Amino acid sequence: MAKNKLVKFAAMATYSNVIQPALFRKPKDFDGPLPESYPLAEKFLLKGNWRKDYFHNDNEIVIELGCGKGEYTVELAKRFPNKNFIGVDIKGSRMYTGATLAIEAGMSNVAFLRTRIEVISHFFAENEVDEIWITFPDPQMKKRSKRMTSTGFMSQYSKFQKEGGVINLKTDSNFMYTYTKELVKANGLEVIMDTDDLHNNPVKDDEVNKWLTEITTYYEKQWIARGKSIKYISFRLDKKPLQEPEVEIELDDYRSFGREKRSALNLSK
Repeated sequence: MAKNKLVKFAAMATYSNVIQPALFRKPKDFDGPLPESYPLAEKFLLKGNWRKDYFHNDNEIVIELGCGKGEYTVELAKRFPNKNFIGVDIKGSRMYTGATLAIEAGMSNVAFLRTRIEVISHFFAENEVDEIWITFPDPQMKKRSKRMTSTGFMSQYSKFQKEGGVINLKTDSNFMYTYTKELVKANGLEVIMDTDDLHNNPVKDDEVNKWLTEITTYYEKQWIARGKSIKYISFRLDKKPLQEPEVEIELDDYRSFGREKRSALNLSK
């Protein structure tokens, strides 16, 4: 392990805004979210108590799944001081950036949870979360069960998100965007905002569009520099069984940062 990572891990161990539950080994040959019956290494005491025991207020809770460096979580928390924000990721060396920024700024409405998204429902109680952000996830074109907007993950989110809670997806991937739109359509979910080119074809609400385009992630800046359009869709998640969209979707024709090579296939479900 690089020395720089060790320094970051040591620093985060002292950060009051970083929660690091005991990690566990993911079962082999298991893709997608794990059932709540799968045991964690220890009982998570903040489940159901985030407002009372961590934030010490009754404000809404917004989580960012796969927060990476955490800069998006921090910027949202700055923009909306009357909401509580939690960035979730397994990569501690990345999360260090956002956690440090929040500590240095003295922010009390932002936290970071280091864990796997596959077990996210273990850390929040029913109706505890108001809103979810999914920013630039791997589209997982070959494995539907691993897509963060698949029915498997959506069913996990619905266990702890309030009825009609908002899901936000920001992505460079046309595949991920199209798949999510088709899932929303197939299940009759309410679309709030939708654009296939956020920075050139903005959403209709000027105030929302302003902060949507001003707050950007590390990867978003990379994609914009490469001339890739940023897609955005937000919708309300119902607490009902969802069905997968039966549609073939053209695969992305480029390789994303840090992701595996695309296969020779042209279409996927």
